[in-house]
Amino acid sequence: MHALTMSFANSSIIKDQLLVDIDRLIRLNLDSWPDRVFLMEEAKKITFELTVKQLLSFDPGEWSENLRKQYVLVIEGFFTIPLPLFSTTYRRAIKARRKVAEELSKIVSERREGYERGERKSDMLGALIGEWDEQFSNEEIVDFLVALLVAGYETTSTIMTLAVKFLTQTPLALAQLKEEHEEIRVKKSKSEALEWSDYKSMTFTQCVINETLRVANIISGVFRRTMTDVNIKGYTIPKDWKVFASFRAVHLDHDHFKDARTFNPWRWQNIPGTSCSGNFYTPFGGGPRLCPGYELARVEISIFLHHLATQFSPCEENADGGLMVLDRGMLINTGVAIICLSGIEGRGYEYFPQEN
Repeated sequence: MHALTMSFANSSIIKDQLLVDIDRLIRLNLDSWPDRVFLMEEAKKITFELTVKQLLSFDPGEWSENLRKQYVLVIEGFFTIPLPLFSTTYRRAIKARRKVAEELSKIVSERREGYERGERKSDMLGALIGEWDEQFSNEEIVDFLVALLVAGYETTSTIMTLAVKFLTQTPLALAQLKEEHEEIRVKKSKSEALEWSDYKSMTFTQCVINETLRVANIISGVFRRTMTDVNIKGYTIPKDWKVFASFRAVHLDHDHFKDARTFNPWRWQNIPGTSCSGNFYTPFGGGPRLCPGYELARVEISIFLHHLATQFSPCEENADGGLMVLDRGMLINTGVAIICLSGIEGRGYEYFPQEN
Protein backbone atom coordinates (compact mmCIF):
# COMPACT_ATOMS: atom_id res chain seq x y z
CA MET A 1 0.00 0.00 0.00
CA HIS A 2 2.88 2.35 0.79
CA ALA A 3 4.41 1.68 -2.64
CA LEU A 4 1.06 2.26 -4.36
CA THR A 5 0.53 5.55 -2.56
CA MET A 6 4.05 6.66 -3.45
CA SER A 7 3.40 5.85 -7.11
CA PHE A 8 0.41 8.22 -7.14
CA ALA A 9 2.05 11.05 -5.22
CA ASN A 10 5.48 11.29 -6.80
CA SER A 11 6.82 14.33 -8.62
CA SER A 12 6.08 13.10 -12.14
CA ILE A 13 2.43 12.28 -11.36
CA ILE A 14 1.96 15.63 -9.60
CA LYS A 15 3.57 17.48 -12.49
CA ASP A 16 1.72 15.71 -15.32
CA GLN A 17 -1.69 14.98 -13.75
CA LEU A 18 -2.41 16.58 -10.39
CA LEU A 19 -0.99 20.11 -10.55
CA VAL A 20 -3.72 21.46 -12.85
CA ASP A 21 -6.47 20.18 -10.54
CA ILE A 22 -4.69 21.44 -7.42
CA ASP A 23 -4.44 24.95 -8.88
CA ARG A 24 -8.02 24.92 -10.17
CA LEU A 25 -9.65 23.62 -6.98
CA ILE A 26 -7.73 25.96 -4.68
CA ARG A 27 -8.64 28.90 -6.89
CA LEU A 28 -12.32 27.87 -6.90
CA ASN A 29 -12.35 27.59 -3.12
CA LEU A 30 -10.77 30.98 -2.50
CA ASP A 31 -13.12 32.63 -5.00
CA SER A 32 -16.12 31.17 -3.18
CA TRP A 33 -15.18 32.51 0.27
CA PRO A 34 -17.89 34.66 1.88
CA ASP A 35 -17.20 37.86 3.81
CA ARG A 36 -16.07 35.94 6.88
CA VAL A 37 -14.42 32.52 7.00
CA PHE A 38 -12.83 30.21 9.54
CA LEU A 39 -9.54 29.47 7.83
CA MET A 40 -8.96 26.06 9.37
CA GLU A 41 -12.33 24.85 8.12
CA GLU A 42 -11.77 26.30 4.65
CA ALA A 43 -8.33 24.67 4.48
CA LYS A 44 -9.87 21.33 5.44
CA LYS A 45 -12.42 21.68 2.65
CA ILE A 46 -9.62 22.33 0.18
CA THR A 47 -7.50 19.36 1.24
CA PHE A 48 -10.49 17.03 1.37
CA GLU A 49 -11.66 18.00 -2.11
CA LEU A 50 -8.13 17.58 -3.47
CA THR A 51 -7.84 14.13 -1.91
CA VAL A 52 -11.23 13.03 -3.25
CA LYS A 53 -10.20 14.23 -6.70
CA GLN A 54 -6.92 12.32 -6.54
CA LEU A 55 -8.48 9.11 -5.23
CA LEU A 56 -11.83 9.03 -7.02
CA SER A 57 -11.72 11.70 -9.77
CA PHE A 58 -14.71 13.49 -8.19
CA ASP A 59 -15.00 17.26 -8.48
CA PRO A 60 -16.44 19.21 -5.51
CA GLY A 61 -20.18 18.88 -5.20
CA GLU A 62 -23.02 17.87 -2.91
CA TRP A 63 -21.79 14.27 -2.64
CA SER A 64 -18.25 15.19 -1.62
CA GLU A 65 -19.47 17.83 0.86
CA ASN A 66 -21.84 15.35 2.53
CA LEU A 67 -19.00 12.84 2.71
CA ARG A 68 -16.74 15.48 4.28
CA LYS A 69 -19.31 16.26 6.98
CA GLN A 70 -19.39 12.59 7.93
CA TYR A 71 -15.59 12.60 8.03
CA VAL A 72 -15.62 15.43 10.55
CA LEU A 73 -17.61 13.17 12.89
CA VAL A 74 -15.24 10.26 12.28
CA ILE A 75 -12.18 12.35 13.15
CA GLU A 76 -13.84 13.71 16.30
CA GLY A 77 -14.10 10.10 17.46
CA PHE A 78 -10.32 9.70 17.31
CA PHE A 79 -9.93 11.88 20.39
CA THR A 80 -12.57 10.31 22.64
CA ILE A 81 -12.66 7.30 24.93
CA PRO A 82 -13.47 4.27 22.71
CA LEU A 83 -16.43 3.18 24.83
CA PRO A 84 -19.73 3.58 22.93
CA LEU A 85 -21.76 3.19 26.12
CA PHE A 86 -20.19 6.29 27.72
CA SER A 87 -19.24 8.48 24.75
CA THR A 88 -21.85 10.05 22.48
CA THR A 89 -19.05 11.41 20.27
CA TYR A 90 -17.60 7.94 19.80
CA ARG A 91 -21.02 6.48 18.93
CA ARG A 92 -21.50 9.24 16.36
CA ALA A 93 -18.05 8.51 14.91
CA ILE A 94 -18.81 4.79 14.53
CA LYS A 95 -22.10 5.60 12.82
CA ALA A 96 -20.43 8.14 10.52
CA ARG A 97 -17.65 5.66 9.66
CA ARG A 98 -20.32 3.19 8.61
CA LYS A 99 -22.00 5.79 6.37
CA VAL A 100 -18.68 6.75 4.78
CA ALA A 101 -17.90 3.09 4.08
CA GLU A 102 -21.34 2.60 2.51
CA GLU A 103 -20.88 5.56 0.17
CA LEU A 104 -17.41 4.48 -0.86
CA SER A 105 -18.58 0.90 -1.35
CA LYS A 106 -21.14 2.12 -3.89
CA ILE A 107 -18.41 3.98 -5.79
CA VAL A 108 -16.10 0.95 -5.75
CA SER A 109 -18.87 -1.35 -7.03
CA GLU A 110 -19.79 1.08 -9.81
CA ARG A 111 -16.16 1.44 -10.85
CA ARG A 112 -15.69 -2.33 -10.93
CA GLU A 113 -18.67 -2.65 -13.24
CA GLY A 114 -17.28 0.14 -15.42
CA TYR A 115 -13.87 -1.51 -15.51
CA GLU A 116 -15.44 -4.72 -16.81
CA ARG A 117 -17.03 -2.66 -19.61
CA GLY A 118 -13.61 -1.30 -20.52
CA GLU A 119 -13.90 2.08 -18.74
CA ARG A 120 -10.62 3.30 -17.24
CA LYS A 121 -9.69 6.22 -14.97
CA SER A 122 -6.15 7.19 -14.03
CA ASP A 123 -6.74 7.68 -10.30
CA MET A 124 -5.83 5.58 -7.28
CA LEU A 125 -9.11 3.71 -7.21
CA GLY A 126 -8.57 2.85 -10.86
CA ALA A 127 -5.18 1.36 -9.99
CA LEU A 128 -6.61 -0.62 -7.08
CA ILE A 129 -9.35 -2.08 -9.26
CA GLY A 130 -7.16 -2.60 -12.32
CA GLU A 131 -3.53 -3.38 -11.54
CA TRP A 132 -4.17 -4.69 -8.00
CA ASP A 133 -7.64 -6.20 -8.53
CA GLU A 134 -6.80 -9.76 -7.54
CA GLN A 135 -5.10 -8.71 -4.30
CA PHE A 136 -7.85 -6.67 -2.64
CA SER A 137 -11.53 -7.16 -1.90
CA ASN A 138 -14.02 -4.29 -2.02
CA GLU A 139 -13.93 -4.04 1.77
CA GLU A 140 -10.13 -3.75 1.80
CA ILE A 141 -10.19 -1.06 -0.90
CA VAL A 142 -12.80 0.92 1.04
CA ASP A 143 -10.74 0.67 4.23
CA PHE A 144 -7.67 1.90 2.33
CA LEU A 145 -9.60 4.85 0.86
CA VAL A 146 -10.93 5.79 4.29
CA ALA A 147 -7.40 5.83 5.72
CA LEU A 148 -6.03 7.96 2.87
CA LEU A 149 -8.85 10.48 3.15
CA VAL A 150 -8.09 10.93 6.85
CA ALA A 151 -4.34 11.25 6.18
CA GLY A 152 -4.79 13.90 3.49
CA TYR A 153 -7.50 15.83 5.30
CA GLU A 154 -6.20 16.82 8.69
CA THR A 155 -2.43 17.33 8.55
CA THR A 156 -2.03 19.39 5.36
CA SER A 157 -4.88 21.72 6.28
CA THR A 158 -3.35 22.33 9.71
CA ILE A 159 -0.02 23.29 8.13
CA MET A 160 -1.81 25.66 5.73
CA THR A 161 -3.50 27.39 8.66
CA LEU A 162 -0.39 27.62 10.83
CA ALA A 163 1.71 28.89 7.93
CA VAL A 164 -0.71 31.81 7.60
CA LYS A 165 -0.63 32.37 11.36
CA PHE A 166 3.17 32.45 11.52
CA LEU A 167 3.43 34.68 8.45
CA THR A 168 1.01 37.27 9.84
CA GLN A 169 3.10 37.33 13.01
CA THR A 170 6.30 37.80 10.95
CA PRO A 171 5.69 40.76 8.58
CA LEU A 172 9.13 40.56 6.92
CA ALA A 173 8.56 36.92 5.98
CA LEU A 174 5.09 37.74 4.70
CA ALA A 175 6.46 40.57 2.57
CA GLN A 176 9.19 38.37 1.07
CA LEU A 177 6.71 35.58 0.35
CA LYS A 178 4.36 38.04 -1.33
CA GLU A 179 7.19 39.44 -3.45
CA GLU A 180 8.18 35.95 -4.61
CA HIS A 181 4.65 35.07 -5.68
CA GLU A 182 3.97 38.41 -7.33
CA GLU A 183 7.06 37.85 -9.50
CA ILE A 184 5.49 34.58 -10.63
CA ARG A 185 2.01 36.04 -11.14
CA VAL A 186 3.15 39.11 -13.10
CA LYS A 187 4.33 36.78 -15.89
CA LYS A 188 0.88 35.26 -16.22
CA SER A 189 -2.64 36.36 -16.99
CA LYS A 190 -5.11 36.55 -14.12
CA SER A 191 -6.72 33.20 -14.91
CA GLU A 192 -3.60 31.37 -16.11
CA ALA A 193 -2.80 28.23 -14.14
CA LEU A 194 0.51 27.62 -12.41
CA GLU A 195 3.02 25.27 -14.00
CA TRP A 196 5.61 22.94 -12.49
CA SER A 197 8.39 25.44 -13.21
CA ASP A 198 6.46 28.03 -11.18
CA TYR A 199 6.27 25.67 -8.24
CA LYS A 200 9.98 24.89 -8.44
CA SER A 201 10.78 28.62 -8.40
CA MET A 202 9.03 29.10 -5.01
CA THR A 203 12.26 28.85 -3.04
CA PHE A 204 11.35 31.09 -0.11
CA THR A 205 7.94 29.43 0.08
CA GLN A 206 9.72 26.14 0.72
CA CYS A 207 11.64 27.83 3.53
CA VAL A 208 8.33 28.95 5.05
CA ILE A 209 6.90 25.43 4.76
CA ASN A 210 10.04 23.88 6.27
CA GLU A 211 9.93 26.23 9.22
CA THR A 212 6.19 25.79 9.75
CA LEU A 213 6.64 22.03 9.81
CA ARG A 214 9.55 22.34 12.24
CA VAL A 215 7.86 24.70 14.68
CA ALA A 216 4.33 23.25 14.49
CA ASN A 217 5.25 19.55 14.63
CA ILE A 218 1.84 18.35 13.44
CA ILE A 219 3.11 14.78 13.79
CA SER A 220 4.87 14.90 17.13
CA GLY A 221 6.59 11.54 16.73
CA VAL A 222 6.29 7.89 15.73
CA PHE A 223 6.17 4.55 17.54
CA ARG A 224 8.62 1.82 16.64
CA ARG A 225 9.35 -1.66 17.99
CA THR A 226 12.90 -2.75 18.71
CA MET A 227 13.84 -5.84 16.69
CA THR A 228 16.80 -6.58 18.97
CA ASP A 229 18.41 -5.17 22.12
CA VAL A 230 19.51 -1.59 21.43
CA ASN A 231 22.23 0.21 23.41
CA ILE A 232 22.02 4.03 23.47
CA LYS A 233 24.35 6.13 25.65
CA GLY A 234 24.68 3.45 28.31
CA TYR A 235 21.01 2.48 28.31
CA THR A 236 19.66 -0.78 26.90
CA ILE A 237 16.26 -0.94 25.23
CA PRO A 238 15.24 -4.62 25.28
CA LYS A 239 14.02 -6.43 22.21
CA ASP A 240 10.27 -6.04 21.39
CA TRP A 241 9.90 -2.88 23.48
CA LYS A 242 7.87 -0.03 22.00
CA VAL A 243 9.82 3.19 21.46
CA PHE A 244 8.37 6.63 20.83
CA ALA A 245 10.70 8.72 18.66
CA SER A 246 9.83 12.36 19.35
CA PHE A 247 10.17 14.69 16.36
CA ARG A 248 9.16 17.66 18.49
CA ALA A 249 11.99 17.13 20.97
CA VAL A 250 14.53 17.20 18.11
CA HIS A 251 12.98 20.02 16.08
CA LEU A 252 12.83 22.33 19.10
CA ASP A 253 16.27 21.44 20.44
CA HIS A 254 18.54 24.50 20.62
CA ASP A 255 21.56 22.26 19.98
CA HIS A 256 20.24 21.61 16.47
CA PHE A 257 18.44 24.87 15.65
CA LYS A 258 19.45 28.31 16.89
CA ASP A 259 16.54 30.02 18.69
CA ALA A 260 14.61 26.83 18.08
CA ARG A 261 11.26 28.19 19.28
CA THR A 262 11.41 31.22 16.97
CA PHE A 263 9.76 31.12 13.55
CA ASN A 264 12.65 31.93 11.23
CA PRO A 265 12.23 30.72 7.62
CA TRP A 266 15.54 32.33 6.60
CA ARG A 267 17.43 29.61 8.49
CA TRP A 268 16.65 27.30 5.55
CA GLN A 269 18.02 29.53 2.82
CA ASN A 270 21.57 28.19 3.07
CA ILE A 271 20.52 24.56 3.46
CA PRO A 272 20.16 22.60 0.20
CA GLY A 273 17.01 20.57 -0.33
CA THR A 274 14.39 20.15 2.36
CA SER A 275 16.43 18.59 5.16
CA CYS A 276 19.44 19.35 7.27
CA SER A 277 22.42 17.18 8.09
CA GLY A 278 22.37 14.72 10.97
CA ASN A 279 18.72 13.70 10.51
CA PHE A 280 17.62 16.53 12.78
CA TYR A 281 14.68 17.43 10.55
CA THR A 282 12.12 14.67 10.00
CA PRO A 283 8.57 16.11 9.73
CA PHE A 284 7.61 13.39 7.26
CA GLY A 285 9.49 10.58 8.96
CA GLY A 286 12.27 8.87 7.03
CA GLY A 287 13.66 5.72 5.52
CA PRO A 288 11.27 3.09 4.10
CA ARG A 289 8.41 4.62 6.12
CA LEU A 290 8.79 8.12 4.74
CA CYS A 291 5.35 9.69 4.34
CA PRO A 292 4.31 8.84 0.76
CA GLY A 293 2.42 12.10 0.35
CA TYR A 294 5.16 14.48 1.45
CA GLU A 295 5.75 16.02 -2.00
CA LEU A 296 2.02 16.32 -2.70
CA ALA A 297 1.50 18.11 0.62
CA ARG A 298 4.27 20.59 -0.21
CA VAL A 299 2.73 21.33 -3.61
CA GLU A 300 -0.75 21.86 -2.16
CA ILE A 301 0.54 24.21 0.54
CA SER A 302 2.69 26.13 -1.95
CA ILE A 303 -0.18 26.66 -4.41
CA PHE A 304 -2.48 27.69 -1.57
CA LEU A 305 0.04 30.25 -0.30
CA HIS A 306 0.55 31.52 -3.85
CA HIS A 307 -3.10 32.40 -4.37
CA LEU A 308 -3.41 33.76 -0.85
CA ALA A 309 -0.30 35.94 -1.20
CA THR A 310 -1.28 37.33 -4.60
CA GLN A 311 -4.76 38.32 -3.41
CA PHE A 312 -3.83 39.56 0.06
CA SER A 313 -1.48 42.34 1.16
CA PRO A 314 -0.10 43.30 4.59
CA CYS A 315 -2.04 46.08 6.24
CA GLU A 316 0.33 49.00 6.73
CA GLU A 317 -1.91 50.53 9.41
CA ASN A 318 -1.21 47.59 11.71
CA ALA A 319 1.45 45.41 10.14
CA ASP A 320 2.41 43.74 13.41
CA GLY A 321 -1.16 42.94 14.44
CA GLY A 322 -1.82 40.08 12.08
CA LEU A 323 -3.80 42.18 9.61
CA MET A 324 -3.95 41.61 5.86
CA VAL A 325 -5.85 43.32 3.06
CA LEU A 326 -7.98 41.74 0.34
CA ASP A 327 -9.62 43.72 -2.45
CA ARG A 328 -13.11 42.40 -1.88
CA GLY A 329 -12.89 42.70 1.93
CA MET A 330 -13.46 39.83 4.37
CA LEU A 331 -12.54 38.46 7.78
CA ILE A 332 -10.55 35.28 8.31
CA ASN A 333 -10.31 33.50 11.64
CA THR A 334 -7.34 31.13 11.66
CA GLY A 335 -8.49 29.54 14.89
CA VAL A 336 -5.54 30.99 16.78
CA ALA A 337 -5.27 34.45 15.30
CA ILE A 338 -7.63 36.84 13.58
CA ILE A 339 -6.75 38.22 10.17
CA CYS A 340 -8.78 41.28 9.24
CA LEU A 341 -9.13 41.76 5.52
CA SER A 342 -10.46 44.88 3.84
CA GLY A 343 -9.75 46.75 0.66
CA ILE A 344 -12.44 49.38 1.05
CA GLU A 345 -10.73 52.76 1.12
CA GLY A 346 -11.23 54.66 4.34
CA ARG A 347 -12.73 51.70 6.16
CA GLY A 348 -11.66 51.23 9.79
CA TYR A 349 -10.07 48.00 10.97
CA GLU A 350 -11.68 46.04 13.74
CA TYR A 351 -10.28 43.27 15.92
CA PHE A 352 -12.71 40.43 16.49
CA PRO A 353 -12.03 38.11 19.44
CA GLN A 354 -11.49 34.45 18.65
CA GLU A 355 -14.70 32.50 18.41
CA ASN A 356 -15.21 29.57 20.76
